[in-house]
Formats: sequence, structure tokens, C-alpha cells
Amino acid sequence: MPQLPSTAQPAPPSQPTPSTPSCPSSPATSPASPAPAARRPWLIQGGMGVGVSGWRLARAVSREGQLGVVSGTALDVVLARVLQTGDPGGHARRALAAFPFPEPAQAALERYFRPEGLDEGTPMRSTPRLRAAGGAPAEILTVLGNFVEVWLAKEGHDGIVGINYLEKIQLATAPAMFGAILAGVDHVLVGAGVPGQIPSLASRLARYEPCVTRITVEGDEQPLDQLFDPADLLAGRTPAPLRRPDVLAIVSLPVLAAYLARDEATRPDGFVIETSGAGGHSAPPRGPMRLDEDGEPVYGPRDHPDLAKMAALGLPFWLAGGQASPEAVAAARAQGAAGVQIGSAFALCEESGMAAHLRDELRTRAHDGTLNVRNDPEASPTAFPFKVAELPGTVSEPEVAAARRRVCDLGFLRTPVRGSRGLAYRCAAEPVAAYVRKGGDPADAQGRLCLCNGLLATIGLAQRRPGGRVEAPLVTIGKDLSFLAGLSPDAGPYTAADVVRWLAAGAGPVAHG
Repeated sequence: MPQLPSTAQPAPPSQPTPSTPSCPSSPATSPASPAPAARRPWLIQGGMGVGVSGWRLARAVSREGQLGVVSGTALDVVLARVLQTGDPGGHARRALAAFPFPEPAQAALERYFRPEGLDEGTPMRSTPRLRAAGGAPAEILTVLGNFVEVWLAKEGHDGIVGINYLEKIQLATAPAMFGAILAGVDHVLVGAGVPGQIPSLASRLARYEPCVTRITVEGDEQPLDQLFDPADLLAGRTPAPLRRPDVLAIVSLPVLAAYLARDEATRPDGFVIETSGAGGHSAPPRGPMRLDEDGEPVYGPRDHPDLAKMAALGLPFWLAGGQASPEAVAAARAQGAAGVQIGSAFALCEESGMAAHLRDELRTRAHDGTLNVRNDPEASPTAFPFKVAELPGTVSEPEVAAARRRVCDLGFLRTPVRGSRGLAYRCAAEPVAAYVRKGGDPADAQGRLCLCNGLLATIGLAQRRPGGRVEAPLVTIGKDLSFLAGLSPDAGPYTAADVVRWLAAGAGPVAHG
């Protein structure tokens, strides 16, 4: 029977003055005041993909005095697959040994850890899927995965670490955040939707209180209440108090920021203003969707944020999307921003979780002028435009995508829908017959790609299929890679520290009023 390492010591959680627990109907604790300007990072490292922004990258950035961020997407599956591949270096097991409630950590180890890894062609063991009605195994593994990633990112230094979530993945929100808060996460960043629930959830989870996430169900007039109770993990123990992290809402325009800021219950501690130039998902253009001659969405003046309106809200904000240069950093701060969020420059550095051969291929093709990044309006099952790097052997190639048999065995982007037989879960990238059976329009399934499996393959954790087939990677990156001229003029490798130090020339004084 595998055992957790006995030499690892739990990381003590931050211990502010304890707050008195209250029932789920009590008012949420108000968000803390924004951090003083002198203590704010001028640089936020983007939380990219599934595991591209992993703990190694976040820790490297944090050690440079800036906000290192781990991606909070699919960390339950990441943990399970890392354990099945033998946990090289013992990092996941070391973090599990620090989990404050040993029984679930030991159970996960016994279920998934394979000391010698898996034989070639052996499929990865499946993980339980989250559902609106709750479910202890899926929730516990989600808590564990988020704890492990944040704990490792914070290990061995006193810098600040954040975690990035997609509001779209509502079923995971509460258990994922609880795991991150248990590990002492400093910031929670949430985008891909309207993150109005996050500030109050962060307050309740830090107090170990039962909390309700309001789940959007297609076909229902009212959201469905999903209860998550941290006490289920406590087993009667009296836990150490936890510190509430700052919440940063990722939005595309000041109108959404103003909506969130107007009410104490929804007001975050700051904003990231992310434009269409960022990698991954981007908000669709305002107004009717128009495509250019290459079939990509056309953005216009209405899609450019008014930074004067952002500054008028009185909360700190950072700019994201095409900001990777010292000049862009200086310009952002001159316009009232606390700084910038950078993703793509970190995605291609040595500490990135992206498979090394894919990083090398992207840098080489960008250097040679042969790389094309397409803002595909159909690729994502969320129907948000999604940046896809066109690389050989990835699902960006039509023949690779066509050869893949549709299967939805992870389901992070499923949408709860109300049908004639009750609640179901639907994804536009699942088998078309199943999608239509659940009330979906077959036209909406056209061109959709399985982001869940493709992004896991991008970090070397691909599922193996019958007949020797292996899930192909799906690589996302920003369209503007001009930063490579400064960081990698010969297409060679560079580090996260190189990125921070190069950009620092535009940061000016650390304090910003």
C-alpha cells in the first residue's frame, strides 16, 4: 500500500484573527480593503490552459517578487495523472503529505499512485466528474488537486501566489477554491463569465462555512443552488483559521467592472482588463459577430476598454492582452493601471508546463515567420473565440481533428441543461448524437474541439485510447509574439526570471498611487 512521505511537514496556514462561523444565510464578510499600492505587484503572470501555468512557473515568478499564478482548471485530473505516471521527483506526494486532513490524501494516493508509472498504451484511470447535486469523491479530489498545486507554488519562499479559475466551470468553483485557500493562496482570479459570486464565496470558505454556488441551468428560469460544506472534510476536527485571498475579476470592459463594483457582495479587490489580444478564450466582439476574410472575429472601437472609466471605480486594475514589452508596461501604468498581466511570454519559458517540444516548435516557427495563430470562433464548446496555434501533429490540423473519435470523458465545459428526463450535462464537443439527444442543435457542434483532452495532452498528460491512439495536443497562445525579439532573438530558451527582469524596465517606481 503506498504511503505518504513521512518527512514532509504541513505548511502552516496564515492565521489572522479568527472569525465566528455563521450559517449559510448570514451576510458574507466584506472583501478586505485593496492592498496598499506599494505592496501591489506590477506584474501578474497569466493563469494559462490546463497546467501550462503550473506550480513551477508560478513559484519562479513569485520568487521574483511578482504575482505567480497557477491555472485552477482540471487540477483534479492533473493530480490523478501525475500520480499515475509515477510522480517524478515526488512533488505531488510531498504536497499531499502536507494536506491538513490525511485520510482523503491517503485515499487518493492509494487509488492513483503507480510507482513505476503506467505501461505504454495503458489508459489513464478515470476520475469522478462533478455534478450539480454534489458528490464527495469528485469534490474531494478537486480540493486535493488545488491544494497540491498552490502548496507547491508557495513552497520555499514568501512571495505571493494566485490561482486562476473560469467562471464557466461553476461545478468546481467552491471545492477548488477551498483547496487553494487551505494551501494559503494569496489571490483568486476569475474570468470567462460574470464572477459576482466569488467575493462572498472566498469569505465563507476561509471561515469553513457551508456555501452555495448558484449554477446556471439552461432551460431553467432560476439558477440551481449547489451546496458545498467544508465540514465534510473536517471529520470533527477544530481547524486552524484561514486567510481570505484577494479576489481579482477578469473582465473585458469597464461596463462589467462597474456592475460588479456597485454592490459590496459582488465587489472584487481589483480587476484584470483582458482584451482580445490575449491567448486562450477571449470575449466575443460587442454587437453582431462579424468575421474577416480569414474567418476570425472582427473587433472594433467598442471592444477597447475606456481606462479613465476603470480608474474612476477606485479599485486597482491590470491590463492583459498584448502587453508583453517594457514600453507596454510603462504605458499601462501611465494610464492608471497598477500594471499588466502577461501570459504568452511565460507560456514559452523554461518553467512553463507546456511540453518542451511544443515550446521549441512555437519559438522556432515564430522566429522563422511560419507560425499562424488563429482566433477560431468555433473551436471552443463555450462558443467564445479561442486562439489555436497551427502546429503539425496537433488538433489544429483538420486531418488530426477529423481522425479523433469524439468522446467527452472529462466534461469540464459541460453545461447543465433541463430536459424531459431531468437534469443533463451537454457539451458541444461531445458525440453529436449525444449532444442532439440532450436538446442541442447539431449546427452548434460543427467545428468544436475537445479542449479538455487536448489541453491535457499539451502538458504531457494525454489519455491513451484503444488501438494505440493517443490524444493529440491542442496549443493556445496569443497572436502577438513580438516579445520573442527581446527574450529569444535566436529562438533559444529563456526563463521566467528573464521575462520579469526584461519587463521591469517599464515598471518605474514600485509604488503606484
